[in-house]
Amino acid sequence: MAINMQAVMPVVLLAASNVFMTFAWYGHLKFKSAPLFLVIVVSWGIAFFEYCLAVPANRMGHGTYSAAQLKTIQEVMTLAVFVGFSWLYLKESISWTTLLGFVFIAFGAALVFRG
Repeated sequence: MAINMQAVMPVVLLAASNVFMTFAWYGHLKFKSAPLFLVIVVSWGIAFFEYCLAVPANRMGHGTYSAAQLKTIQEVMTLAVFVGFSWLYLKESISWTTLLGFVFIAFGAALVFRG
């Protein structure tokens, strides 16, 4: 069984880009005493690497996926990465209501791929 790299690589790149973006947006929450200006500059630096992955992912993936499908993949990756990040890095528990909400979002995402 051959793997369709045109379909797989955009998903892999979007997953990796979301790791960077999650750290850019939320990683500073563990460093609340850091000056806000410093946090913003560091976050921009981290976000640069997110863009270096997300832009090629979208360019590579468009054609295999529609723009709406690429955005949906990105949003689902954002939620998946965020759940792991908040549990592992921020040490926050994930409530059943949050998980249920994410299930509803995943259901909505599945509708985008129905054609």
